[in-house]
Amino acid sequence: MTDAGLRQLAAALAIGLGTLGPGLAIGLLAAKAMEALGRNPEAQPAIQVNMILGIVFAEAIAIYALVVALLIKFV
Repeated sequence: MTDAGLRQLAAALAIGLGTLGPGLAIGLLAAKAMEALGRNPEAQPAIQVNMILGIVFAEAIAIYALVVALLIKFV
């Protein structure tokens, strides 16, 4: 395996594993938020704001993984 091949494999692993966690987190977060809205519809504004903040923080981790993968691939 060449050096360029190892770099591409490392970049693929970085983005693949780096987005696995945030994907699972967003799915669980949305499922629990919908469950909470079903039980208590009056709390919709508070649940929605907290859900959006959680999704933003989970997406930030995926963006970090993308940046690391791009750095591995091109630098």
